[in-house]
Amino acid sequence: MTAYILAAILTGAVVTFMLRALPFLLFSGKREMPAWMHQLGKILPSAIMAVLIVYCLRGARSDFAGTGIPGLIAAAVVVLTYKWKHSTFISIVAGTAVYMALIRVM
Repeated sequence: MTAYILAAILTGAVVTFMLRALPFLLFSGKREMPAWMHQLGKILPSAIMAVLIVYCLRGARSDFAGTGIPGLIAAAVVVLTYKWKHSTFISIVAGTAVYMALIRVM
């Protein structure tokens, strides 16, 4: 059983590493990235943010006072910090921190 778990973890790690390294291997040197990949790189962070916001607010209607209001405020923080800094990492960290603080207070 332990060997199976270790094999699954190792497989996941290798696949993740290769997916991260593949663009650098394919487009190193003289080869240019296609225009659609540049466009995807510009659009994808905003699309990921939208999906995360919808996912986080999916249960807001059933418990609006408990998680709905903090979720909406945290979503607004995510949107505002992303528009301000254009950093997915900072937006996610700020939104998570605000949400965790609000659900403790409310």
